[in-house]
Amino acid sequence: MVSSLLEQLKERAKKLEKTIILPETEDERVLRAAEKAMAEGVAKIALVGNEEELKAKAAELGVSLEGAIFYDPNNCKTIDEMAEQLRKRREKKGMTFETAKAILLSDPRFFGAMLVRQGRVDGMVAGSNSPTAHVLRAAILVIGPKPGLKTVSSSFIMITNATEFGDNGVFVYSDAGVIPNPTALQLADIAVSAAEKARFTAGIKEPKVAFLSYSTMGSADGESVTKVREAMEILRERDIDFEFDGELQLDAAIVPEVAASKAPNSKVAGHANVLIFPDLNAGNIGYKLTQRLAKAKALGPLIQGLASPVHDLSRGCNVDDIVEVVAITAVESEQ
Repeated sequence: MVSSLLEQLKERAKKLEKTIILPETEDERVLRAAEKAMAEGVAKIALVGNEEELKAKAAELGVSLEGAIFYDPNNCKTIDEMAEQLRKRREKKGMTFETAKAILLSDPRFFGAMLVRQGRVDGMVAGSNSPTAHVLRAAILVIGPKPGLKTVSSSFIMITNATEFGDNGVFVYSDAGVIPNPTALQLADIAVSAAEKARFTAGIKEPKVAFLSYSTMGSADGESVTKVREAMEILRERDIDFEFDGELQLDAAIVPEVAASKAPNSKVAGHANVLIFPDLNAGNIGYKLTQRLAKAKALGPLIQGLASPVHDLSRGCNVDDIVEVVAITAVESEQ
């Protein structure tokens, strides 16, 4: 099942012929992934850096960058235009043109994100050589949230062998990587983004979204339970196209027999395939428990809620991981 979903994503990406930028070219894994992604036809690859220097470095590694597109910040004719765009986005915070230009020249993640913003490339994949916070900062400050949303969050696509649960064993867990203690409004935004991730990326045709809690339908009270209920109310006021319900304990959300007892009138309970966790503690613990004990494949954390796709890599990633995320980014750039 794991290979099936990944192959489907790669095949979708190949048909789109999108251009994805990889800014962290000091990392040899990135250069090897660029070669492999182009060889497989997953996407056109753009790289940040001097073309001659990168090709020389690649040759030392036995890697071919033939066909790659190169963007060198130090020889970019539009760097002043890019700096002015960044200054305007941050002028309320007092950013000057000089500061904006210095950031673009010194931080390849910001430079790559600006190329995405300008539509010169379709998406960005970074993080193999930097913390998630650095990738997120560039993405949020340069690209910003999707219209209608105020929240940039993340999700994991969890692929399990427990085909009796979720969507034939596939779930989307959110947020398990970005926001430590989301507000009710943020939880509502997270649910919208996670449902989109389920439908567009994970291939779940009918997202069924469960807001998780230690309470099911009023069985307990508390601050976090109240927050989940408020998120539900916010979502009810929006024009959405997916089913959701809560608050639900995990077993009531995914096990039909438990749902029949605890939430008999719910259209989601017992059949949820998108799980919204009340905070980052629960989300992070939940995905790692599923990954380790159920031997599940975890794709992510996949950033969501941005106006254009940017995805983060684990610093422990390998070449295949990078190529997989390039494929996901290419697919999502069509959204």
